[in-house]
Amino acid sequence: MNTNKQLLVLLSFCFSVSYSQKSKNNLTEKPNVILIIADDAGWNDVGYHGSVIKTPNIDFLAKNGVELYRFYANPTCSPSRASLFTGKPASRMGIVAPISDKSQLKLPDSIPTLPKLLYKNNYQTALIGKWHLGLQTSSGPKAYGFDYSYGFLHGQLDQYTHLYKNGDKSWYRNGEFIEEKGHVTDLLTNEAVKWISEKRDPKRNFFLEVAYSAPHFPLQEEQKWKDPYMNSIKDSSRRDFAAAMSHMDNSIGILLEKLKQEKLDKNTLIIFMSDNGAMQDWDSKNEYNGIHPSNTTLGDNTPLRDWKTSNYEGAIRVPCIFYWKDRLKKYRNDNYISVIDLLPTILSLAGDNDMPKSIEGKNVWTTVSENKTITNKEIYVRGHLQESLIRKPWKIIRTRHANAPADLELYNIEKDLGEKKNLILEEKSVAEKMEIALENQFKKDAKKVNYEKIK
Repeated sequence: MNTNKQLLVLLSFCFSVSYSQKSKNNLTEKPNVILIIADDAGWNDVGYHGSVIKTPNIDFLAKNGVELYRFYANPTCSPSRASLFTGKPASRMGIVAPISDKSQLKLPDSIPTLPKLLYKNNYQTALIGKWHLGLQTSSGPKAYGFDYSYGFLHGQLDQYTHLYKNGDKSWYRNGEFIEEKGHVTDLLTNEAVKWISEKRDPKRNFFLEVAYSAPHFPLQEEQKWKDPYMNSIKDSSRRDFAAAMSHMDNSIGILLEKLKQEKLDKNTLIIFMSDNGAMQDWDSKNEYNGIHPSNTTLGDNTPLRDWKTSNYEGAIRVPCIFYWKDRLKKYRNDNYISVIDLLPTILSLAGDNDMPKSIEGKNVWTTVSENKTITNKEIYVRGHLQESLIRKPWKIIRTRHANAPADLELYNIEKDLGEKKNLILEEKSVAEKMEIALENQFKKDAKKVNYEKIK
């Protein structure tokens, strides 16, 4: 072989190795992750589920990403967020209801959390928005691994004064209470945009959670957000709720545009979810000194049953989307997936598969990215009123009473979307197995919330 031919072969070989290595690196490249959480958005409060509410930016994520069609959170907000950050049912830590008023309840100090684990993998972490896992600044996001945090500590707040319903301060930045002017939705979006463009370390991957207060009450939206619904929605309370959803959706569009401008859109996984199902209404007379009007109609969980706080589908089955430009194909994933699965899934994308033993969730990335079927999946959800266990296609719900036997319900949620036909007497064999499985999960919960049940 002459010298020229040898040179050509060598160059061809080098190019082939270089291209192969580049392709391999692209496939294994760690993504940035942005988790967007809506507060009390129901199943039928997003456009892609057929809602009258216009959510074009959320719809864009759904139409170009993976819709998790059976994604389960908790009946209320604090438990969902605790499950998210720890990868296990919040009831294990004694959190089964919203942390409210002057409560000292918080996440356990020593528990491994998502931001702590991501930090070990050289991720920069930020939480902008709602925390609700400790109402004092000392038990805020920084104590559990977030590098940067801004927003509100409590579960709800006045959109302009930023005070909690009892008048307590809630608005803070990095552990210090602050005062600012502006609507919460706008302030959170502006901070997220600023963090992405100015405050993050461009040499590190990042995890950014943007946890909106919308569409949670009190509903205080400008007329421009209500105008699109003046003809289509007659109920003024529902119209205000729709305005809050539209305001949030517009903000999500601003975030998406910022990612594009910063050339981060191709290496950022975006997850959108609601923390629980919608609330039916709100009586405001004992909150905020009664300055806000009550709401006769808020969210819409149609066609699912019931509302926030229960363990029926309307409370715990929520909208959820995974979007990663050019990496995830558009489709609807019908596997049963839980909020506790997010931690191990995100951590695996960060390159860490050495999960702490405390984590009960499962890495579901292969089912999200390749639509692989999950078998033998068990989802346990504990609220302060009920607890439930799901094993496809069955769901058992137990309602305990202090001075009466517990009520048991069994539904085939594949066939009975609205949980209308209780099969507890007709499917005795299934019911017995499901009740045993439910009780086994219940026994693992923190003893302080497991008052003795009476059968």
